[in-house]
Amino acid sequence: MTNITVISYEQIKIDSPHYQAERELRNALLLRPIGLPDSAWEMHDSDSFHFVALDGNDVVGCVVLYPIPSTPGHLQLMQMVVVERLRGKRIGRGLVEELIAFTRAEHCREIVCHARQEAVGFYEKLGFCVYDDPFDEAGIVHRHMRYKL
Repeated sequence: MTNITVISYEQIKIDSPHYQAERELRNALLLRPIGLPDSAWEMHDSDSFHFVALDGNDVVGCVVLYPIPSTPGHLQLMQMVVVERLRGKRIGRGLVEELIAFTRAEHCREIVCHARQEAVGFYEKLGFCVYDDPFDEAGIVHRHMRYKL
């Protein structure tokens, strides 16, 4: 008998019970491994849209979508992560599809992201395009990417 994981996706607010689990996931898998303190990227959390992937009631993936104040209709995809045991199971794809559907419904024009070099192919498969030169962010090579709506 095979265990089948059924993942659901949900947009949450920072007062959601899932928000603390989202924070812990981001801190444990994105910030601590590169030596950044917990909450180092939370300065925009209250102004952002948060999407989580749930395995039952457990947060197993997340992504933050930040509206760029200087450019209405443009948002930045940030802090995307899926727990290691479920990577490669299309959960990240599901999270991005959820936020793209959200941005379309909100009549936004563009989503941008700073993708780690090793994640460029993942985003390209979802319709994002690389622009500009590679750059260093937190000691890791990143690429500017965009998705036109």
